[in-house]
Amino acid sequence: MKITQHWLSQATHCPSPNFDERPDESDISLIVIHCISLPAGQYNNKNIDLFFQNKLPPLADLSFQQIAKMKVSAHLLIRRNGDITQYVPFNMRAWHAGKSFYQGRSQCNDFSIGIELEGTDDSPYQEAQYVKLAHVIKPLIAHYPKLTTEQITGHSTIAPDRKSDPGHYFNWEKINHLLKTP
Repeated sequence: MKITQHWLSQATHCPSPNFDERPDESDISLIVIHCISLPAGQYNNKNIDLFFQNKLPPLADLSFQQIAKMKVSAHLLIRRNGDITQYVPFNMRAWHAGKSFYQGRSQCNDFSIGIELEGTDDSPYQEAQYVKLAHVIKPLIAHYPKLTTEQITGHSTIAPDRKSDPGHYFNWEKINHLLKTP
């Protein structure tokens, strides 16, 4: 995979308006793994794209009424089949972490890249998602000098009082093994 002008060339580009400039563009030093499905547990639809573009129809599902007006985004989404969508260029601040804290630093959106996996935090992820996640992380580490394999965490770690994703089904050993494989 290749990063060109802060966009992943092998991803579908679906720009979100929900981003702004980072305080220090050279301080991209954390990857945060999330999960999302809209409605929860329903996959292979356009609702995540609509949500990150502020176009989610609030009446389409009861659960959408609470979130339709939220302004959020992630840098990437990896769908169940491994397809990748990018919403925000990596050099910009996506709005994925919310109130957060990691290794003595608050406001993790300032220095992190947010990667969503299509899923729920109480169900297993697909093999294709792990493979594509590793294929995405490797060029990110190569492109952004402050990123390392040790600087990857879950949303639950940076916002433990609010979030539980990517959940106990996320296999950290598997992703760490894939990242060590050439």
